[in-house]
Amino acid sequence: MSVIFDSSFIILILALIISLFAQHKINSTFNKYLQINSINGYTGAQVARMLLDYNGLYDIPVEIISGKLSDHYDPSNKVMRLSQDVFYGASIASIGVAAHETGHAIQHKENYVPLSLRNSIVPVVNLSSNLSWILFILGMFLGWSGLFRLGILLFTAVVLFQLITLPVEFDASRRALNILENKSILSNDELAGAKSVLSAAAMTYVAAALMAISQLLRLILISNRSRD
Repeated sequence: MSVIFDSSFIILILALIISLFAQHKINSTFNKYLQINSINGYTGAQVARMLLDYNGLYDIPVEIISGKLSDHYDPSNKVMRLSQDVFYGASIASIGVAAHETGHAIQHKENYVPLSLRNSIVPVVNLSSNLSWILFILGMFLGWSGLFRLGILLFTAVVLFQLITLPVEFDASRRALNILENKSILSNDELAGAKSVLSAAAMTYVAAALMAISQLLRLILISNRSRD
């Protein structure tokens, strides 16, 4: 039985290594292109405003938020929030990230199915992500396999959320690069830099999905072991 446990632990370690690499990749790539200003000199905030207006999203404000790479579009309040580096920065990285978040706003406007599905399960995921681990711990300490299996069932919602997130993020990046090219906001060389930043960011979402899947597989293996 130790082979099963060891194998499940190895799965988790590999996923952790990939996650750490992905985090290093986005930080290094973002910092690299944060130092390279675009020829047009637009800031991230200006690009976001231009692209939002171009798509008829005049009612969506662009606000500044603290933190690094904390940029996001809030579909509940219809607000785009950009970190200081992106909001004020005129770099390739700043413009790429701002365009990516605009991509999410456009998805919301068009009722992009994966985004709508992801937003609809957020309350369930928030509950299940916390409750699942409580059930895991109680099930192990009390020896109640039913609680452990219920925790696994709840954690499945977290895995589903991570998987749905992938097409949402990939599509937002695709939209961002297309509109930056079509509106001639970035040159071809600059566009390649923005693509590198967004590709590195996408890797973090892939890593998060792998981590969630690995955790789920490990928990299933442990649950099976406890029944043997």
